Amino acid sequence: MLLACVGSFKDLLPIIIVVAFFQLLVLQRPMPNLLEVSLGLVLVVVGLTFFIFGLELGLFPIGESMAQAFARKGSVFWLLVFSFCLGFGTTIAEPALTAVAKEAALVAAKGGMILHNSESMQEYAYHLKATVAFSVGIALVLGVLRILKGWAIQNLIIGGYVLVVILTFFAPQEIIGIAYDSGGVTTSTITVPLVTALGVGLSSSIKGRNPMVDGFGLIAFASLMPMLFVMVFGMVVSQ
Repeated sequence: MLLACVGSFKDLLPIIIVVAFFQLLVLQRPMPNLLEVSLGLVLVVVGLTFFIFGLELGLFPIGESMAQAFARKGSVFWLLVFSFCLGFGTTIAEPALTAVAKEAALVAAKGGMILHNSESMQEYAYHLKATVAFSVGIALVLGVLRILKGWAIQNLIIGGYVLVVILTFFAPQEIIGIAYDSGGVTTSTITVPLVTALGVGLSSSIKGRNPMVDGFGLIAFASLMPMLFVMVFGMVVSQ
């Protein structure tokens, strides 16, 4: 455990050096609340250590084992249903998405897009989260089909970003930035480990598939699809 904590501290060391450099040498001010900051840093190191342990002991193995079990079962239907539910469930649970959705609802209310009351903002945030989660579910279904069929990932990604550019010209200006950010918040602490394990486990179980070539790329779909769906969501809400 001690060695793991040391490793986590080394991972955080660059950002610590950057903050200390600009605070002490550029701004030339002492670190505010040094005791609280130091305690927070210790908690971050410990939390990051336990998080990495959790990934190695739980999320990665269960994702790979379930993907391999579905591949052995030979049921494409249930594999796709599992992929959609995994994408939807993990995205709904993402703390980053919850924070962005709440902030987007507040800005939308201030901008006059929705009524400035608690009920309207909660409804807007809920629908935004559901839209993003649904899009990630669809993204994983598409990514799993790519692995099963052996489609070239670059063709799908290029085509998807062409659609993003096209929709940008038609979507309301107020939703475009949120849509682009939605692609980033979906690929966070909960979604990434399980989605990566799903792709690697599935490609390892299918004859003729290379985990290095076919096992990765699901995260790219999970980043791309929310942009499309959220811009469509904005077009619907603005009408």
